[in-house]
Amino acid sequence: MRLTYEGLKDTSSWQKAGIDLPPYDPVKLAENTRKNPRWVHFGIGNIFRIFIGGIADELIRKGLMDTGIICAETFDYDVVDKIYAPFDNLALAVTLHEDGKTDKRVLGSLTEAVKAPQDWQRLTEIFTAKSLQLVSFTITEKGYALHGADGKYFPFVEADMNNGPSQPKGAMAIVTAMLYERFKAGAAPIAMVSMDNVSRNGKKLRESVIETAEKWLEKGFVTPDFADYVKDEGRVSFAWTMIDKITPRPSEDVAKMLEGLGVEDMGIVVTSKRTYIAPFVNAEAPGYLVVEDNFPNGRPPLEKAGMYLTDRNTVNLSERMKVTTCLNPIHSALCTYDIMLGYVLFADGMSDPELSKLAKELGYNEGLPVVEDPKIISPRAFLDECMNVRFPNPYLGDTSARIATDISQGLAFRFGETVKAYVSREGSAGKLKAVPLAITGWLRYLLRVDDEGKSFELSPDPMNDEMTKQLEGVEIGKPETAEGKLRPILSNAHIFGVNLYEAGLGEKIEGMFREEIAGKGAVRATLKKYLA
Repeated sequence: MRLTYEGLKDTSSWQKAGIDLPPYDPVKLAENTRKNPRWVHFGIGNIFRIFIGGIADELIRKGLMDTGIICAETFDYDVVDKIYAPFDNLALAVTLHEDGKTDKRVLGSLTEAVKAPQDWQRLTEIFTAKSLQLVSFTITEKGYALHGADGKYFPFVEADMNNGPSQPKGAMAIVTAMLYERFKAGAAPIAMVSMDNVSRNGKKLRESVIETAEKWLEKGFVTPDFADYVKDEGRVSFAWTMIDKITPRPSEDVAKMLEGLGVEDMGIVVTSKRTYIAPFVNAEAPGYLVVEDNFPNGRPPLEKAGMYLTDRNTVNLSERMKVTTCLNPIHSALCTYDIMLGYVLFADGMSDPELSKLAKELGYNEGLPVVEDPKIISPRAFLDECMNVRFPNPYLGDTSARIATDISQGLAFRFGETVKAYVSREGSAGKLKAVPLAITGWLRYLLRVDDEGKSFELSPDPMNDEMTKQLEGVEIGKPETAEGKLRPILSNAHIFGVNLYEAGLGEKIEGMFREEIAGKGAVRATLKKYLA
């Protein structure tokens, strides 16, 4: 069995393997989508394919959508060449339940894959189509960033600002240039919908697009009317969302299982950009997508496939509950300690007595007291599901190294917001112990040496080089070498969202860090001391 349009014609073999096929014709769906594009998505990796692609597939199966999603990639073109094109853009979605059972379904909702900006003409056709209703994004937190930790433009952003809309390279410049094409073609309305794990993601996307547009206006590349267009949320909306579905790298065990069932070419690909991807996607069963209902050109009936459609404030509260309290902070806190204590899978680390205590302290004792209930989802019930069902799921195969990828980009949201909440409520965050332990763990992890003195490789992160340079000279076994090294980091509000010294945590973290670099076994000893 081959995962292609032609291969799907052998329906009996797929049925015998227990794999659910689309009840619609994916070829006709792709043809209709090309003629009448309604939905384009940037960032076409794993969570997009199984979750957002799955939502679209559900609507198509129910007869509520007659077009699919056009997939646009701005960063890792190997994904298009090695995973989309050879398999006719089909995806095999594998749901991993906590009891070991799996659900397997072929998704035909991803109808076309384009490279941006290489496929400029096709992108322009899509964005100038009046039928286009929404542009969604899962480009990771760093995809929206224009500035480094020093507040200056990244070099590629500087080039985009100077070159204008005709030669964009970065994602934000490409998107702004496409909006400019739409504006010139009649300024039809459109919804821009970030679905990344970023606090106030719609606001961040809007600010980056507007900053790009205003810089181009300043340099004479665009007209004032275009800047007004992207600022007018009645014409170009930037909906806020909260997304949640743990989607680890493709599992070798799943690949073997599928090949054992007779599905060909299920091998995992590691791209030149170090993306781990395969023709299949494996993920947990739970999933949450809360979306601000702000679509000036209309939208599919997304609520019919499990999305929560609501107002901006409810989205914000749902997102803060997840990103700053119940899930992401625990992921970020434990993943670095997992690596230093020798755990590969996040589920394995959850069984560690110290790490389990850290997770509970961070979520129940420090997070829940300052989280505001969004009403549509109970924070305690959400946290209970994470702690008791999702995090310990041994079949998910989610690695701590994957979770640690780009960790620096989320520290301001995952820990900084809780710190600010305590400062606002009590005047200081000095009483906290799990949050400073989490930050200390990240700093200790950056030394690339585990608790037994063995070296390891850091997960990809745009700040790895900068942080490594700032910590240069710090040695395990010599706490005195940390003197003066942490202040430039801990006082940097670009990293943490707040100056940690002013919040009452800077000196505390310095002390914890010195304890964690005291020698072999010092990481665990420090955890035991503060979590006793």
